[in-house]
Amino acid sequence: MKKENVVAKKKFGQNFLKDESVLRKIIQAMPKNDNKVVEIGPGLGDLTKFLVDVKSVEAFEVDTDLCKLLQSEFKEEIDTKRLHLNCGDVLQAWQSALVDEPYDLVANLPYYIATNIILKALADPMCKNILVMVQLEVAEKFCAVAGEKVFGSLGIITQSVGDAHIVVRVPPTAFDPQPKIDSAVFLIAKKRDRSDKEFEDMLRVAFTQPRKTLMKNLSSKYEKTSLEEAFDSLEFTQTIRPHQVSTNDFHQLYKIIK
Repeated sequence: MKKENVVAKKKFGQNFLKDESVLRKIIQAMPKNDNKVVEIGPGLGDLTKFLVDVKSVEAFEVDTDLCKLLQSEFKEEIDTKRLHLNCGDVLQAWQSALVDEPYDLVANLPYYIATNIILKALADPMCKNILVMVQLEVAEKFCAVAGEKVFGSLGIITQSVGDAHIVVRVPPTAFDPQPKIDSAVFLIAKKRDRSDKEFEDMLRVAFTQPRKTLMKNLSSKYEKTSLEEAFDSLEFTQTIRPHQVSTNDFHQLYKIIK
């Protein structure tokens, strides 16, 4: 199969990034270190060809047709071990760590599994940085800070782990086929691994209905009197909404009500 004959498959959420200026911005934004690079969903290899010039790459591609194409397009890089290509579902291959050495995740992620992959990378002790392209709305949630309307559990989990910022917004015209929405490349520089599951369970309850008050949401699971005591000690008003509470305050709240 030739590259120009490839048709994007909807079931894999394929939109191939074609804009070289965006590809170069991704490479420029890569953290300067000796970590291996992991690429999930290399597709036609448009980003891969830039990555293998900089680092050794471990790539995971679920589409068997694209895997065959990549094997022939990158034969030299595979032979010289600059690229190791895994054909199959990355989520099935992913145990607690995806690879057995420190790595940075650098990828144009398929929209339908992007959030799941980022959360797994945040929990993976071997993953040190996450530089990925996703739909803009998802990037904004991961990079959000307290007070912003989109601030929620994803922003809190991210801030509990490290620092995040959007590198570049990407219009639909940068892709083939063009998606209906804007995308964005963002970077999470990890300082520690994901916080504990019980804390994340509390966050899920806190943001069940983001427009309701934090007290109302949390009351569905936690005892009202202990919540009132916690709110008093943190000087929260009864009407405070979940997106108005900082990451640090959520950790304090969790310690009190736990």
